[in-house]
Amino acid sequence: MTTNFDRTLSSEDVMRRRATLLQRLHIDGLLLLLLLVLACGSLFVLYSASGKSWDLLTKQASSFGLGLVAMVVIAQFEPRFLARWVPIGYVLGVLLLIVVDIMGHNAMGATRWINIPGVIRFQPAEFMKILMPATIAWYLAKRSLPPRLKHVVVSLALIVVPFVLVVRQPDLGTSLLILASGTFVLFMAGLQWRWIAGAVAAVVPVAVGMWTFVMHDYQKQRILTFLDPESDPLGTGWNIIQSKAAIGSGGVFGKGWLLGTQSHLDFLPESHTDFIIAVLGEEFGLVGICLLLLIYLLLIARGLVITAQAQTLFGKLLAGSLTMTFFVYVLVNIGMVSGLLPVVGVPLPFISYGGTSLVTLLSGFGVLMAVHTHRKWIAQV
Repeated sequence: MTTNFDRTLSSEDVMRRRATLLQRLHIDGLLLLLLLVLACGSLFVLYSASGKSWDLLTKQASSFGLGLVAMVVIAQFEPRFLARWVPIGYVLGVLLLIVVDIMGHNAMGATRWINIPGVIRFQPAEFMKILMPATIAWYLAKRSLPPRLKHVVVSLALIVVPFVLVVRQPDLGTSLLILASGTFVLFMAGLQWRWIAGAVAAVVPVAVGMWTFVMHDYQKQRILTFLDPESDPLGTGWNIIQSKAAIGSGGVFGKGWLLGTQSHLDFLPESHTDFIIAVLGEEFGLVGICLLLLIYLLLIARGLVITAQAQTLFGKLLAGSLTMTFFVYVLVNIGMVSGLLPVVGVPLPFISYGGTSLVTLLSGFGVLMAVHTHRKWIAQV
């Protein structure tokens, strides 16, 4: 006869076995749970934002599946093993960016993809969001900290090369994320405050130089539109005005799933990519956005905990940079959709449609899991 006590033991055994399985696979249970919740929620929002397109939904689900496989595979490797392959990955990443610059696939006025018809189409710049901080972390982990001036100069040179190549595509949003991911490593390595102050002072002349010599006309127009979107409400200001209208019309609880008017009546351009949070706000309201922000906050908090517990300098620098870059990813997208930042073409992590972006993000969390789940083994070596 089975007692309640036996049932309790049985359930505890099941939970213990599940935890043991996750440990053997080097998977962090909390991160996996949060990512799966985001995956399920994103498919619901994307189905509505894409006009009930099963084709986009299937592709997004396939990308999630591929990204989860990449995450699990990367999590199996001990961080010091990953560090040995970082230089090769950086060189390959730069070479792919050069290939894009020479013979990349052009779409919507930008050359950002390598397209092999019938085989694969991907955006190499996305992978640099992981390779860039990994390269700087690998370089600085072998030097004394805080970094000396010559080490800072070398690090900046490593950052500038892919940054310039991505700016040329042109893809200002991704290039800024690559720049941020590398500089976060420098900051966490103990960059001296006088150099940080110098960098801040250089922001204005650098911005003027980019405006004059680097930025395209449409990118300049985005900044002017950010400053005064109502100056051209039917032209360049249309996206921001409609996105704010969509978010505001959702109220507290939203209009309901599939009942949003801004996206379904085609008032909101790019509703399934960069502006998808406007669809979420219109259909699920303030409550839906707060729940999404809570999940993002938990992911960032878990990333910071993993950073604090990392056993190697390389792992600590890389985990911290990936976590902070993810934070910037979220901040920039929400800021530009709500009109607080210029529109720079940064998708909402895990929610916006995009195959390469999804695989890259999940690969980054695979690195975090590798850093966290191998920490005890490293401490015993």
